[in-house]
Amino acid sequence: HPSLITLESSGINAEYGGAGTALLGKEGAMACTVAVEDTIVTHYTDQIREIVEQGKEEEYRELLQVIKKFRDEELEHHDTGMEHGAELAPQYKLLTKVIKLGCQTAIKVAERV
Repeated sequence: HPSLITLESSGINAEYGGAGTALLGKEGAMACTVAVEDTIVTHYTDQIREIVEQGKEEEYRELLQVIKKFRDEELEHHDTGMEHGAELAPQYKLLTKVIKLGCQTAIKVAERV
């Protein structure tokens, strides 16, 4: 079901998060990108799996195409972040873990409203 949370309503949080990681330099910004995109790719993959496991591929054929397209675009962003030094960010593992947790929380909230 559509969420009441939209990209527009969550934009302020993204701007502050982006500004915060930018303070860590290019690598920090790339680490943020990798963490966010990894979380989104996982979420899209879970949605695809759920539709397939329910045997509703034909019913949701167009939606599946859209989700797959978006997932593939997010994966490209992830790969770009890795290619541009994400893992060189200070405290990369901790930083990405915290960002992923924030993203996962936002997804869970969005699924419920």
